Amino acid sequence: MADETNARRWSMRITYVGLCLLVMFFHLLPLSTVPRGWAGPDLLIALSFAWVVRRPDYVPTLAVAAMLLLADMLFQRPPGLWSALVLIAMEGLRSSGRRSRQDGFALEWMNMAITLTVITVIYQLILMMLIAGPPPLTLSLMALIATILAYPVVVLLSGVLLGVRKAAPGAIDALGHRI
Repeated sequence: MADETNARRWSMRITYVGLCLLVMFFHLLPLSTVPRGWAGPDLLIALSFAWVVRRPDYVPTLAVAAMLLLADMLFQRPPGLWSALVLIAMEGLRSSGRRSRQDGFALEWMNMAITLTVITVIYQLILMMLIAGPPPLTLSLMALIATILAYPVVVLLSGVLLGVRKAAPGAIDALGHRI
């Protein structure tokens, strides 16, 4: 039983990393040579937040840090800034997810939306203070709203296709640690 649980945990961790790499691959594909006037959702953030709230044992902090730092490098963002903000927010969601297992999806979605809004504002403010030329505010707002709207779809697909559902309140893993 413990081996099955451990195998499931590791397979889901590998699946998470694979999904992140797939999202980055499709994000980098040159589908158009003209710059877009709109910003799509940040699926890496939506995926990470959905999985960390639902099954924190499937999303180790080091894997998220590695994926987000790689995304910073590939997407030419200031290395580590967005990653650090997301990791801090993710750990807050991880701890609140344990307390709110019986809460409904609407509260989870609202918590994610507020958290994402706060880190987006902090990111913009830090870039302005560093005179690093933050992305246009309209594009950042579009990406924020698109990510918030994409979150339910990510949660639904993660649950239906991959079986990432909230653990029962008080659930423990094979080693006796709370999930």
